[in-house]
Amino acid sequence: MKESQPRTIYLKDYRKPDFLIDATDLNFQLYEDGARVTSQLHIRRNPDADAFRDVLELDGVELQLERLLLDGRTLNPDEYQLDDETLRLERLPKQFVLTVVTWIKPQENTCLEGLYRSSSMFCTQCEAEGFRRITYYLDRPDVMSSFTTTIEAEKSRYPVLLSNGNPVASGESGDRHWVKWEDPFKKPCYLFALVAGDLEWVEDSFTTMSGREVQLRIYVEPQDLNKCSHAMDSLKRSMTWDEEVYGREYDLDIFNIVAVSDFNMGAMENKGLNIFNSSCVLANPETSTDSAFQRIEAIVAHEYFHNWSGNRVTCRDWFQLSLKEGFTVFRDAEFSADMHSRAVKRIEDVALLRTMQFAEDAGPMSHPVRPDSYMEISNFYTLTVYEKGSEVVRMLHTLLEPEKFREGSDLYFSRFDGQAVTTDDFVACMEEVSGQDFTQFKRWYSQSGTPVLTVTDHYDAETSEYRLDVKQSCPPTPGQQEKQPFQIPLAVGLLDGSGKDMPLTLKAGQGDASGADGDLTRNILVRESEQSFVFTGVTEKPTPSLLRSFSAPVRLNYPYDRNQLTFLMSFDSDGFNRWDAGQKLAVSVFNELINAELKGEQVDIDERYIDAMRQVLLDDKGDHAMLAKMVQVPGVSLLAEQAEVVHVDAILNARQRVHERIGASLSELLLSKYRQLHAQSGNALDSVSMGLRAYKNACLMLLAQGGAQESVALAKLQMQQAQTMTDEFGALAALVNGPDIEAAQSALADFLCKWKKDQLVMEQWFSVQAASERHGALDSIQALTAHELFSERNPNKVRSVIGTFGGQNWRHFHAADGSGYRFLREWIIKMDGLNPQIASRLLTPLTRWRKLEPQRSALMQKELQEIMAHPGLSRDAYEVVSKSLK
Repeated sequence: MKESQPRTIYLKDYRKPDFLIDATDLNFQLYEDGARVTSQLHIRRNPDADAFRDVLELDGVELQLERLLLDGRTLNPDEYQLDDETLRLERLPKQFVLTVVTWIKPQENTCLEGLYRSSSMFCTQCEAEGFRRITYYLDRPDVMSSFTTTIEAEKSRYPVLLSNGNPVASGESGDRHWVKWEDPFKKPCYLFALVAGDLEWVEDSFTTMSGREVQLRIYVEPQDLNKCSHAMDSLKRSMTWDEEVYGREYDLDIFNIVAVSDFNMGAMENKGLNIFNSSCVLANPETSTDSAFQRIEAIVAHEYFHNWSGNRVTCRDWFQLSLKEGFTVFRDAEFSADMHSRAVKRIEDVALLRTMQFAEDAGPMSHPVRPDSYMEISNFYTLTVYEKGSEVVRMLHTLLEPEKFREGSDLYFSRFDGQAVTTDDFVACMEEVSGQDFTQFKRWYSQSGTPVLTVTDHYDAETSEYRLDVKQSCPPTPGQQEKQPFQIPLAVGLLDGSGKDMPLTLKAGQGDASGADGDLTRNILVRESEQSFVFTGVTEKPTPSLLRSFSAPVRLNYPYDRNQLTFLMSFDSDGFNRWDAGQKLAVSVFNELINAELKGEQVDIDERYIDAMRQVLLDDKGDHAMLAKMVQVPGVSLLAEQAEVVHVDAILNARQRVHERIGASLSELLLSKYRQLHAQSGNALDSVSMGLRAYKNACLMLLAQGGAQESVALAKLQMQQAQTMTDEFGALAALVNGPDIEAAQSALADFLCKWKKDQLVMEQWFSVQAASERHGALDSIQALTAHELFSERNPNKVRSVIGTFGGQNWRHFHAADGSGYRFLREWIIKMDGLNPQIASRLLTPLTRWRKLEPQRSALMQKELQEIMAHPGLSRDAYEVVSKSLK
């Protein structure tokens, strides 16, 4: 795909649009060889433009302009300027109607932006800049317009015609029919959606808190009709939760969801017509794991919550993307925590943040939550914008506490309803209701990188005072060498010798904290580069429980010894910190093993880690979902992210040693626990049953990874008798990661034979092999890409094989001869010609070349240079590669 010369866009250059589009009337005529789009745009000069320029520049990519009319008069080619990306008109009246007729070819649109074909249906994806592939338009989020859309197509092929808003008219003409949709709420064009296909649907309704009846429909291809009930239930729970927690009521008569097989993202919140990647909406117990059920529930909630935090109030420009995404991720995380285990949800979110977002912060693509610049906006749909952005909103929630935060969000929604605004506008509402000054806090939006908190302590038995000395710093990141101090809420608890929380009283004049004296957890507010906080009435030397519930997205350095960590694992009342103590203990043990191997030495595995694992397995009272997390050995990605230099072989060898030791020391206990949980787990879809299955399968995986032969027979039997996909796939994963290669190959063949007609199940089949250290060698990965069920045009398939191999298969992707790197480079170049968004995301593992030991680092760098030299490189890939090589 040939792209124009990359151009950097800067936040500092933002200027209000010179023209506004008050109304947009669209007419789509859909055919098998293309689509004709007629747009009638009611345009006027913007009275609030910064410095009005009488030049209208409309965005357009890969469009064939058939006709252009100004107030009904056809314009000649010499009356406008047209290039590959822009249509320009000058000397225009103050107010006018521009009619644009374009011809596009959705069936040839492999980048899956704008209007394209997926299977037998037409569908759209317009965020961030896909609408310009449909018609010439002011494709920017601060141009908000009312939309009326008429869709015409052959009735037998496309009986379902959907767009935003409510249907207001329909009709037939010969073998074709049409439907007219009207959206009463102004929106930017990135929220436009269209679907046309031979679809079936499930239907339900929801009564809002004001008594309005809303029709709910989920549209799918006929074979997937039995996989919609969970998504529908999730939607109704989301609507109820948003009313109860945020007072937000749905505003249209209809809410539609469509499942699409070929989709670059997870889902899209288009007003009234959410389009979902089929993997994010279709589920039933026979074909979907428990984690898929929970993921679907969260994504359905996320897209629904966008109706207010993203649609009714949207972002002024793409630099403000976290305004809608960070806020909505926080909202969906709180929803999931209320639906299931709050501690487990926090553990899962922080694990993702630490392994992936922290690495992003430390890499060449590091950027603030509100970026300063970009070349291709699709590259900034990142974990920093989403997950770190959510953590920033969470800190505001902590600083204000729930009641004031709700008051601030109410003010935000009422003040800016129907507008495109900024993160500053959001924070200003929180300032107004709380009376707090968040000037310093806003550095979280403007400064990149992960802050580091270094904490030391001192206990004075004579005065019964306990002091925490806190230093904060933030490492240099691209374009930001120096950082100013952040405002950081550091949640603290103190445990006495028996493991009980001590009441906390902060000494007057010794720092600020939220909450009240006597609380068992206090959020002390770190504002300076160095600060001290003194607690009084501390009658014995405590064990500190720091950064409870991960109160801020920071790295914490405190000199815990292993005895303190095992103590916190046993007694900490904060579920997240109990798990985190186990992670810190494990990482400490791993680092000792890794450092010894690099020195050519041999050290024993610390028995305290094995004892701590034993105590977790003996716990019969804890949350099973949380205990499942606690027995999992830290992954390679976490160990690599925390290392200054990543020594791949040493990390892999250390993990193998730990797994073997766990298998040798704890196999009987693991077998006993597995059998106990297996008898209890059943096939119900409630949170308790899901927790039992998660814990059971974690025990089975530990047995397999430890090389226990018993795991093979247990996994085979579990596969044969499984009543849920969770158990069937959990057993398959144990076999694929276990000691018996023949058993694994037989299980994979059986699984394929059973499920080959279900593409979502097959994506799991691809992924489990691509990630396997035992079975995911490069020749196996190449065989998967040649498999009849694999398609390079389907993003889910590409992610399940190529993405999983590069991101999770450390042993074979990082082969010492560089073959894994070459393989990924070849696929990046291939995908760049088909789907640049997917290509740029596949690049992520190569961008971290500087962290690896010299030999592998040089090999990775060489592949990046090969990609950079490739002719016709897309803007998406160019930005990532060029920044990685700087």
